[in-house]
Amino acid sequence: MNAPSPAIDKYLDENGQRFEEELCQLLRIESVSAVAAHKADIQRAAEWVLGQFKTLGFACEVIATAGHPIVFAQSPTVAGAATVLVYGHYDVQPPDPLNEWISPPFEPTVRDGNLYARGSTDDKGQMFTHVKSAEAWIRTAGRLPVNLKYLIEGEEEVGSANLEKFVDKNRQRLACDIIVISDTSQFAPGQPAITYGLKGIAYFELRLAGPSQDLHSGVFGGAVANPANALVRMIAALINERGQIQVPGFYDDVAPVAQAEREQMRKLGFDDADFMRQLGVEALAGEEGFTTLERRWARPTCDINGLTSGYQGEGSKTVLPARASAKFSFRLVPNQDPAKIEASLRGMLAKLCPPGIKMDLVAYHGTPAVVVPLDSPYMAAASRAIEKGFGKKPVFIREGGSIPVVSTFHEKLGVDTLLLGWGQNDDNTHSPNEKFCLADFHRGIKASAHLWEELSAIRA
Repeated sequence: MNAPSPAIDKYLDENGQRFEEELCQLLRIESVSAVAAHKADIQRAAEWVLGQFKTLGFACEVIATAGHPIVFAQSPTVAGAATVLVYGHYDVQPPDPLNEWISPPFEPTVRDGNLYARGSTDDKGQMFTHVKSAEAWIRTAGRLPVNLKYLIEGEEEVGSANLEKFVDKNRQRLACDIIVISDTSQFAPGQPAITYGLKGIAYFELRLAGPSQDLHSGVFGGAVANPANALVRMIAALINERGQIQVPGFYDDVAPVAQAEREQMRKLGFDDADFMRQLGVEALAGEEGFTTLERRWARPTCDINGLTSGYQGEGSKTVLPARASAKFSFRLVPNQDPAKIEASLRGMLAKLCPPGIKMDLVAYHGTPAVVVPLDSPYMAAASRAIEKGFGKKPVFIREGGSIPVVSTFHEKLGVDTLLLGWGQNDDNTHSPNEKFCLADFHRGIKASAHLWEELSAIRA
């Protein structure tokens, strides 16, 4: 089935302003999955997304889970056509620190062609492009050229605890030929990209406890083990001065970056100086012997995500804190096993923990890395669609982030994923002043509309 491209392009142009207004409606919903006080907002966001599918005549429902609900929708069946599963999430990260936002995080604001709001690029805005592209087909051609299924969850930002169970129990319902996710970024402004590799993750919290209550550091210092002192020594031991992770056996399963892939990354023309200017830093850091792109995309890393202990109010207070904790995560590359790393980490930290301190290591979520093949007809179809939507051929990149559901889909459904990112690296994902370029929002919708046509030619 071939839809008249001019008709779809005309529809997208005529309705572009409405698309932006509708996205703003969704962005105003404070669907923060990590905070229990936002449970009602989470439900409201799920119902809002459901309403979008109802207007298209899709079979759709909000499905309750042990945590936050899942929205599932399915387009009317097109016999003999390919089936595409679109995944996205309507939940967002907490907006803290609030004082660093120029405009309120849940009051969408346009500045310099960008839409600023929590969730604008991660992932409400990007997910929404695939809803509006389906609308364009239905309103202009009467039906889609492929079968579309949508799986939109509300727990991505907290580890997708219930999604794997849902996928496992609904394999037939979710059966498809290819999966599409837009929750990544372009390589650079004006240079679209297809992501073929994602890092895995292993996320932990180390909790240390000493005396039963905070003590006077002058009276008791030197006689009682200080949990904060112990914490910084233990966490510092995770990485040496060369940027190498010191957990025993950590690199045992890490495959070297192939020379051909290193050359491919070099040809992308990444500029360290521009990168430093963008981030406002005077130097870069990381594992010795690798370029910035290699470290970000193809080498494992360890980062502290939060530290808590003692007095943190105004002025000084001389206490020996009773407790200290740190949240930290490893980003993993292909072949690394989160469970194996956890076991080794526990042994290492137990040996480092000093007498007088009780240690508790909490493992939150872990998922392996993913690399998808570049030589599939689906990759070629996506490349053609993006070129039509953005006016330029995409490059192929890896990313340092993790999308656990990609591994789940491959394991449970046996299907690869097209990672088609419309965002930019400076969109402040998970940070204050998150944004989404409105021009990329509209180009993403156009690319998505062309993608359904390109994918329909693979299996008619």
